[in-house]
Amino acid sequence: MEGFVSDQVINGTWGELWVDDTYMAEVTSFKLEINAKYTPISRARSLMNGQKLTEVEAKGEVKLHKISSFLAKKVSDGLKNGKVPNFKIISKLADPAGLGTERVVAYGCKFDKAILANWEHGKNAEESYSFTCEDWDYIDAI
Repeated sequence: MEGFVSDQVINGTWGELWVDDTYMAEVTSFKLEINAKYTPISRARSLMNGQKLTEVEAKGEVKLHKISSFLAKKVSDGLKNGKVPNFKIISKLADPAGLGTERVVAYGCKFDKAILANWEHGKNAEESYSFTCEDWDYIDAI
């Protein structure tokens, strides 16, 4: 982009999140990223290795105000029964001053833990859950 209007910078205040079609009003931040992994490839008559893409990993993190046991209970119940629960997560970011709406869906999400209790006297409770996923798609892009 050659230039932009400063009001078009998207503010995270307008972010929304759904986990298995349940709206998560308590979300404070969300991140989903794709990491490429490469294997070095040696080349004749060159001291520099080439790089071959051999794996892609998708992972992320959800931070929440502690409002309910919804997410912890879903993860905990599955793990207690020896099953790894899979979730679908949809992220939406739609700043009214921005150039549009961005929605991304992640499939086959697996949370790394269930937070059964975590609090400190005099502080508002928060939870942070990391996860991996098996696939993703842009539903809407800006």
